[in-house]
Amino acid sequence: MKKYKILVLTALLAVFSTTSCKDEFLDVTPLGALSSAQLQNKIGVNLLLVGAYSLMDGVQAVSSFSDWQGSADNWVYGEVISDNAHKGSDSNDQPEISLIETFVHTPVLNHFRGKWRAVYDGVARANDVLQAVPNAADMSDLEKTQATAQARFLRGHYHFEAKKMFNMVPYIDEKIYNPADPASTKLSNDKDIWPNITEDLKFAYDNLPATWRGEPGRATKWAAGALLGKTYMFQGKFTEAKAVFDAIVASGQYTLMARYHDNFRAETNNNKESILEVQFSINDGAPINNNGNRGATLNYPYGGGVTTCCGFFQPSQNLVNSFKTDDKGLPLMDDFNKTDIPGLNSSTYTGTVDPRLDWTVGRQGVQFLDWGLHSSVYIRDQGYAGPFSPKKNVPYRSDVGKFTTANPRFNTNNYRMIRYSHVLLMLAECEVEIGGLERARTLINQIRTRAANTDGFVKTGTGVNSANYKIGTYDAAWTDKDVARKAVRFETRIELAMEGHRYFDLVRWNVVDKVMNDYLDVEQSKRSYLKGVKFVKGKHEYFPIPQNEILNSAKEGTATLKQNPGY
Repeated sequence: MKKYKILVLTALLAVFSTTSCKDEFLDVTPLGALSSAQLQNKIGVNLLLVGAYSLMDGVQAVSSFSDWQGSADNWVYGEVISDNAHKGSDSNDQPEISLIETFVHTPVLNHFRGKWRAVYDGVARANDVLQAVPNAADMSDLEKTQATAQARFLRGHYHFEAKKMFNMVPYIDEKIYNPADPASTKLSNDKDIWPNITEDLKFAYDNLPATWRGEPGRATKWAAGALLGKTYMFQGKFTEAKAVFDAIVASGQYTLMARYHDNFRAETNNNKESILEVQFSINDGAPINNNGNRGATLNYPYGGGVTTCCGFFQPSQNLVNSFKTDDKGLPLMDDFNKTDIPGLNSSTYTGTVDPRLDWTVGRQGVQFLDWGLHSSVYIRDQGYAGPFSPKKNVPYRSDVGKFTTANPRFNTNNYRMIRYSHVLLMLAECEVEIGGLERARTLINQIRTRAANTDGFVKTGTGVNSANYKIGTYDAAWTDKDVARKAVRFETRIELAMEGHRYFDLVRWNVVDKVMNDYLDVEQSKRSYLKGVKFVKGKHEYFPIPQNEILNSAKEGTATLKQNPGY
């Protein structure tokens, strides 16, 4: 299903006739307005579903919030605040993101309210579907069940996004939600909503089809299963999660793409590795390319011919160093950050690296897709955020005009929210936690074997592939649970780097305070604005509830929402 925004049309009637003074003028129904009764049929339900799907990108077409504040890829909340990336650009641009990166953020930031509004608007749209379905007389029982399953998947997804961001959040279902009564959603946030999210996703998993012919954007059984399994993992329910992931593997519907970077190209959207993608389109009639990848609109090189904006989302030195490998091609893990892979001239580093480094990070002296060699002109302010550029999801030069507008920032490159390698990583993690260490090793080796394929690097110009690539598999049996756990978590980092998952993984692993403070102790010597920055345990695991939402939750003068600890 292609992604289309529903445009709400406001009819402005200018009546200049003798009839304009009649009382009937005041009773004219606005053109373009649809009543709930008009939507209680098959066509109306599908329109409501499209509207609910459309907010999966986190961007509200008509909104006072910036496109990236609710972006589905969570590049700010999952990566910039972690050890993987910096805000980038220069010190004066988008200062709110700087406050988030340096852990001095407060509840009044628009970024948090933008994310809150995006996910709860999504919840409301899903509930609109669920309220319309029972009264749609022209829908069969199967059609009603599948529409309900899609809406409950979306409602579960949006609540999941809120839960992992803010922790204690309200759960709003179609029985509570009354669009005619704003007070109906003024609920307390004093309950753990994991059971509600699990119930929604379980219903979707049990009732959605395995595929939708010709409509890849719709949620499938396996997309619901992957998110359900992930939900179990956030609750520490590894046995339940493993059962779902095993079923996805056994389905035979997915496999790893031969080339790692085909997961980040518009040309290979909705490929055989993709389980859940946020769909984007351009030149489809929507104004100002509303349906392109607007959430990532800042995250392209500042120069170098790729775009002229904006130089954000720069990989950290710590992330770059994590791709080092030993003489067997295995990650260094404990010692990776003792010395740096230089950013100015990659050829001065003589050690070996995992080839995924140069699919993830733009660095000088190495080919940047088919745009030429990455150089200092790609960076807006190298002294501020370092010499590296984001590379995943950046369009190729050959994509321009075909998968992009004339400005490559507006493109059709989907965001792969969950792909098969992600499922294999989560399954490996489950196996480690319940004692299946050898199965976990086999799963990780599948991912590393694919990563060893360097096919696809554009080989033009000088200095191309100047790195010494070496990646191997874990050939010795895994017998120590702690060692296996470390290997799986490290693989999760480098496989999914810059994809919006890192910080949330650190929190659910309960290691975020140590990892972040160890990172900051070293990285502050390279990035002066990080000097003195500390992660505070018991506060910074979750983001603050937006202050305006707390104020707006008041009933009879008392707020129903409570702020998170420390804020």
